Amino acid sequence: MKYSAEEIIEVYQMLNEEDLDIRSVTLSINTLFAISDDLDKSLKKLEEINNFLEKFSKIVDEVGSKYGIRIVTKRVSVSPIQFFLEVLDEKDGIELAKYLDRIAERNNIDYISGYSAFADKGFTRGSLRVLKTLTDALNKTKRLTGMINAASTMSGMNIDAIKIFVDRIFEMPPESSSRTAIMSNVPPDSPFVPSAHHGMGMPEATINVAVSGPGVIKAAIERSKPKTLQELHDIIKRAAFKITRLGELVGRTVAENMGINFTTVDLSLAPSPKVGDSVAEIIETMGIEKIGGHGSLAALAILMDAVKKGGAMATSSVGGLSSAFIPVSEDAVMSERSLEGYVDFYTLIALSSVCNSGIDMVGVSKSQGKDKVIGLISDILALGISLNKILGARIIPIDSPPGSYIDLGGLLGKIVVMKLKDVNVSKFTSYRGFIPSTVKRLELG
Repeated sequence: MKYSAEEIIEVYQMLNEEDLDIRSVTLSINTLFAISDDLDKSLKKLEEINNFLEKFSKIVDEVGSKYGIRIVTKRVSVSPIQFFLEVLDEKDGIELAKYLDRIAERNNIDYISGYSAFADKGFTRGSLRVLKTLTDALNKTKRLTGMINAASTMSGMNIDAIKIFVDRIFEMPPESSSRTAIMSNVPPDSPFVPSAHHGMGMPEATINVAVSGPGVIKAAIERSKPKTLQELHDIIKRAAFKITRLGELVGRTVAENMGINFTTVDLSLAPSPKVGDSVAEIIETMGIEKIGGHGSLAALAILMDAVKKGGAMATSSVGGLSSAFIPVSEDAVMSERSLEGYVDFYTLIALSSVCNSGIDMVGVSKSQGKDKVIGLISDILALGISLNKILGARIIPIDSPPGSYIDLGGLLGKIVVMKLKDVNVSKFTSYRGFIPSTVKRLELG
């Protein structure tokens, strides 16, 4: 992979002036070898990965220093804890969670992900135990994340799983509920938390990379001043190509130094609360005065298509979520537009039809009740099933009224409490069971 002098200069400018960074380098590692019906034996076997995590952390730091690239977070994803809890007791899940948190802290890993389960069509003993212990697992840890895949195009949607999940997050403080999500069609190779886990069909260990770069796209549009939509699309595509090339370079270098496979560059644009690092600001630079205005969906569709085409030309290792993220709290402009009333829940659902964000990092007032939250999650997962898309909901229940916010700081940003529609949906959410797979399933063979 050779770089021209002109491209090196451009990337240098992106790194130093336009907030380009690598959002995460994620080591995805198989931990199923450690499954035992005895907790102490499982923990002893898991200790075998400690040296590997130490090596990973050191190599990521070295690669970042070598290339002068800011790598925002180092992450590890492990095999879903569901498989451990098929044979261990429910209470053992908490001890596994605390052990993973300790090993992450010991090795300077920012997040370790995999307190996860799959319950698209129903529950196994292990998936139900993950759900039941989710509150304690996250409340008693700081770096652990996890998700519940409760829907898929192949299987349908498990309403009972959604209900239990909502019960669990209502018992968590924001610092915990921000580390879990409920998903549809989750991929096996995501470098992002909380969806990351070591999925089935993956190599024994692999490196997955998530790039960032909203500031680069915004600066490219401002600098080029396109006159037509085709020019606008081409500018974004060319910038995405360069961003992805950087991710490929970092991922492959880390993987080679680790002696393992490099699997995925996630083509997602991931914002941060920092000013100038906003996906919403790209949409506004494209000509929408305030995101949420009419035309926002079309602008986001152009952005997504161009990013994917440019990224796909830069790497053959496309994977993960590969979309634009519009998490409300983690995007400074999205937070402001939400407080101003331009972005509401249905705006987010509409935008999710062309990106993979879903309802991400949004506060809801506990006083509005669980039924409305269950309905909201059902909406976003149904969209994922109908469009055969990866979508999810990361919702933060808060003891504050709509229109307020709490600032968690760091990458989590400002959690805005958005108003749910004041409509009684309790009859609908009282149904149990699962929504069958749709006719979309038949198109898959």
